[in-house]
Amino acid sequence: VQLVESGGGLVQGGGSLRLSCATSGFTFRNYVMGWFRQAPGKEREFVAAISDSGHIVRYADSVKGRFTISRDNTKNTLYLQMTSLKSEDTAVYYCAADYSSWVRSPFSSGSYSPRADWGQGTLVTVSS
Repeated sequence: VQLVESGGGLVQGGGSLRLSCATSGFTFRNYVMGWFRQAPGKEREFVAAISDSGHIVRYADSVKGRFTISRDNTKNTLYLQMTSLKSEDTAVYYCAADYSSWVRSPFSSGSYSPRADWGQGTLVTVSS
């Protein structure tokens, strides 16, 4: 299982970024996928999740209306479109794959899954 995030960088407040998570080594379309982030000195927190089909999504309240999670099952890739970025969005962003149905996946309730596979993360820095 391999998950490789990209697209992070430095952006001014109010700006936008699009993160990608390229995957391999597993049947992507069978996995619930999620984005988490970890800011300096803080615990990893849930950002967004998407069902295996892409029809169901869930967002943390802090990003709702600003971030959009999506997936392309033909390209085995997960995305996170981030707009109206704030300094508090500064963090390392991780994608995660959970082999589960949506209703059984902790991602569907915005929780961490101990069985999930993780990428190495990509740093997003938002300057104020």
